Amino acid sequence: MTSPIESAPTPPASDAECLALTRQLRRRGTVVLSLFALAWALAGASGTGSATDAVPVAVEAAALAITAVALRLGLRKDARPSPRTVDLPENWARGVGVVNVLELLAIVAVVAAANASGRPAFVPVGIALVVGLHFFPLARLYDQWQYRWTGALMTAVAVAGAVLVLAGLSAETVRVVVGLACAAVLWASACHLAVRG
Repeated sequence: MTSPIESAPTPPASDAECLALTRQLRRRGTVVLSLFALAWALAGASGTGSATDAVPVAVEAAALAITAVALRLGLRKDARPSPRTVDLPENWARGVGVVNVLELLAIVAVVAAANASGRPAFVPVGIALVVGLHFFPLARLYDQWQYRWTGALMTAVAVAGAVLVLAGLSAETVRVVVGLACAAVLWASACHLAVRG
């Protein structure tokens, strides 16, 4: 005769599938957020000097290290299970695709408009705004509430960047501030997702 501990019930297939999907989306989210954080950090580092200067090299090295930590947290096999399973809306994957296509089109429009108007300093600001806003529908589509604060913080970074541009700061300074701030927001979101689910 087996003890109750040894004969723990196996979850139904639908529950097991839901747990697996939750884990998969958690890992994928951590990876995507970490890699985009790295891209933002590299963009920010590019405003600190030429590629071989000590400051950009140090920023890039730190960015790589932080990204590696976030990826390790998200991909480790011994991660504790998410405290809840996601409750995805119907056609969630299609919705995510639509949001991402609209985000890409909006980024292209922002870059084109900023360059055409002779205000390239608005490029990182506009991209941060678009990226920030795209997290709000993703929060619902992925059933990840933390994407709301990710979106709010990215939007706040965009607003702060716009204030810096209007105050007359250089495009490089704006790129550093917006790039590194966006990277910090995305790394924080990635680590939260990896650790808390």
